Amino acid sequence: MSGASEAQRVETTAKELIALLGTGRQIAPFTTRDPNFGLADAYAVAERVRELRVARGERVVGRKIGFTNRAVQATFGVSAPIWNYMFAGSVHDLAASGSFALAGTVAPRIEPEIVLHLASAPRAGMSEREIADCVDWMAHGFEIVDSIFPGWSFRAADAVAGFGVHTALLIGERRPIAGKQAQWIDALATFTIALRSNDGIEKSGGGANVLGSPLAALKFLIEEVARYPSCRPLKAGEIVTTGTLTDAMPIKPEQLWSTRLDGIPLEGIAVKFR
Repeated sequence: MSGASEAQRVETTAKELIALLGTGRQIAPFTTRDPNFGLADAYAVAERVRELRVARGERVVGRKIGFTNRAVQATFGVSAPIWNYMFAGSVHDLAASGSFALAGTVAPRIEPEIVLHLASAPRAGMSEREIADCVDWMAHGFEIVDSIFPGWSFRAADAVAGFGVHTALLIGERRPIAGKQAQWIDALATFTIALRSNDGIEKSGGGANVLGSPLAALKFLIEEVARYPSCRPLKAGEIVTTGTLTDAMPIKPEQLWSTRLDGIPLEGIAVKFR
């Protein structure tokens, strides 16, 4: 495929995605339309979508990492983690309302996660300890995910292009860790979490479920971004949410979901859906 035709395919796909934002509509996976649509194509599309969103006034605030939980990979038939950008309009402080409206979603799910904030830019090749030194605060949060592909059926390249299946990030209390990173490293790999709904659903998990630790997930992101020249390296000030600590659970209006964490100095959080 020529460079011109490749650029046109990226442009066409990106504009199709922009037109879907906030509509609740779904489309056929890109890989079913073009079996050759791969991760390099998908990340090129993600970059073009970023450019188009920034051009219309949106602001990038960080990245989401998806499918770091191997059990979740198996559930959705995805064989490796993926990432995409997060924009200011999709990132919210949970304390501001304690609720979230599901309007505009099709098949939303909740993912309890660990959120990391970069005080300095990490580099490919850094150890997890060196990466931890780039982080100045962390928080517990909920990522709300949704699929623009019917039945949550897609391949990794589709998930990348499809906004990383990201809808929103709801962030709990931020805990400063600057100067204390070493105290958090073991806890991030060993803490456990319980996720519960007010109608009796319960799931358990922990930091080890996301590639061994949220820091390992961040290391994956740094290395993965470096693999694709079209993608922008992470920089200081970005927020990174590192993947679901439990199964990703379907959600609906009037449900209340809450968490309890053990083995790490972070409080559980709760959200009511409307």
